[in-house]
Amino acid sequence: MNKRFRACSLDQPFLLPPSLQDWLPEDHLARFIADVMNELDLSAIDAEYHRKDGRGLSAYHPLLLTRLLLYGYCIGVTSSRRIERATYDEVAFRYLAADQHPDHDTIANFRQQHLKALAGLFVQALQLCQQAGLVKLGTVAIDGTKIMANASTRRSVPYKKICEREQYWQQTVDRLLAEAQRADQEEDQRHGKGQPADPLPPELAHAESRLERLRQAKAELEREAQQRLEELQRIAPSRKRGRPTKGTSPPPENARRRENARKQLQRAKRKAAAPRRQYNFVDPDSRVMQDNARKCFVQAYNAQVAADSHAQVIVAAELTQQTNDRQQLVPMAQAIRAVTGAVPESLLADAGYWDT
Repeated sequence: MNKRFRACSLDQPFLLPPSLQDWLPEDHLARFIADVMNELDLSAIDAEYHRKDGRGLSAYHPLLLTRLLLYGYCIGVTSSRRIERATYDEVAFRYLAADQHPDHDTIANFRQQHLKALAGLFVQALQLCQQAGLVKLGTVAIDGTKIMANASTRRSVPYKKICEREQYWQQTVDRLLAEAQRADQEEDQRHGKGQPADPLPPELAHAESRLERLRQAKAELEREAQQRLEELQRIAPSRKRGRPTKGTSPPPENARRRENARKQLQRAKRKAAAPRRQYNFVDPDSRVMQDNARKCFVQAYNAQVAADSHAQVIVAAELTQQTNDRQQLVPMAQAIRAVTGAVPESLLADAGYWDT
């Protein structure tokens, strides 16, 4: 007796229209994303479309594009091109896109145009988690991670090197200007005055632009260092004049805080006189940070995340330029209260957040 096989012809037509609900199992993450999105308020995004005249092709529904972005970010797919390709190749993306295929430009433009509204959806989703009992705010764990910038540490230049380059390009500009002046005088003697002037030499334009860019970088480093000094001077504890009363001494904790504040103020004064931070000419907002996971220095941002211990729901997220976590405990606690409207019973953080 011959073995019977199931038919697997690629040309077999469907007798009935296929249903999207048959594509994924009931417990798939994409189904959860779709259910959550149906409960969120997208009126802020819809309002932007109603302001247009309605001409042209029909736009993709904001619900569809938001579902794709949210699911992609949940599984670590952030590229608009990868999301577009996934609407063809991956069943979950095709399910959330309702078997439609927006191109990557549409996905990227949607995210850029509605960035503020999309960020507000985080708060709405968190409120749903609270109503569902997934957020207890008993113990909230805080930790940070380095997010790589689209720049290399080799393009980061210290303040001293910027000053040296500024002097070099200033001398180059002065030399080129002197040469141009001599050339103009010779041409005036040869052809006479009043003739049309030649355009600015390319080498002079290049030197001037480089000099201006270096001056901007130098001024930004100086402004940042001075701003930090003024901040520490404003919050520094006042020192009482005269000698302390005999037999009395400040508590050890107050003495340590006062000494720590004094050292921070001294460091800020030295940095204001000669900034130490490196300036990156590709991504000026990023910083050179030590990444303990990679065991090296990277050009990155410091991302902070607070997660509720009950169901691992993220209740707050921030992005900072601070190179370490030392000063992030209080801001993250304030972010948790601002988002959830409540204060957790306890915060859990590693030793990197300790600030004496």
